[in-house]
Amino acid sequence: MRDAEARRLWAANLLRAAAVPLTAVVPAFFMDGFTVLGTHLAWLCVCVLCVGTLNVGLCLVLKPSLPPKRSSVANKISRFLKCCIYFFMSCILFHAIIVLYGAPLIESVTETFLFAVLLSTFTTLQCLCMLGPNIQAWIRVFSKNGATSIWENSLQITTTCSILGAWFGAFPIPLDWDRPWQVWPISCSLGATFGYVAGLIIAPLWIHWNQKQLTYKSR
Repeated sequence: MRDAEARRLWAANLLRAAAVPLTAVVPAFFMDGFTVLGTHLAWLCVCVLCVGTLNVGLCLVLKPSLPPKRSSVANKISRFLKCCIYFFMSCILFHAIIVLYGAPLIESVTETFLFAVLLSTFTTLQCLCMLGPNIQAWIRVFSKNGATSIWENSLQITTTCSILGAWFGAFPIPLDWDRPWQVWPISCSLGATFGYVAGLIIAPLWIHWNQKQLTYKSR
């Protein structure tokens, strides 16, 4: 059973990882002058839309989490609205944190907010797809030994790598290299993207190497 789940995780993560470079290549056939650096805001929108849609689609198809008890249409609508509100709140929270870490407060507001949306797509959206709008489940998953499945282990690793990638991506910005990719928030968003893709690949490998030590308890 675990081998089958591991194969499904590998397939889902490889598909997610492959989709990211496609967001930098495919739009160039339909948009004149489209490049990741030259039209960075457009790429951010494309990446958020594609990655977000793919994550939601994979969640609906693979159903990595246990399905909730049968509920009414009203409850499903309420759950969907809560997810939308949580995602928007995550974007606002990431925006505030990014500003506190030194991003321009007034200038480049659009760039900063789109970067916050990108981070939310890599982190919060995955949590919403897998755990729903359940803060207690989020706290459990990101606590020590809190994962109850390989999907939740993958969620831990991917989220952590995305945030670390964004953080490391900020290091080159103050350097006087005068490179095009040092313009805010290119290096940070690229760092978050590389971290996200790295997390997608590292997670199944880490789970495979540690499968004998992984024991899950239902909570």
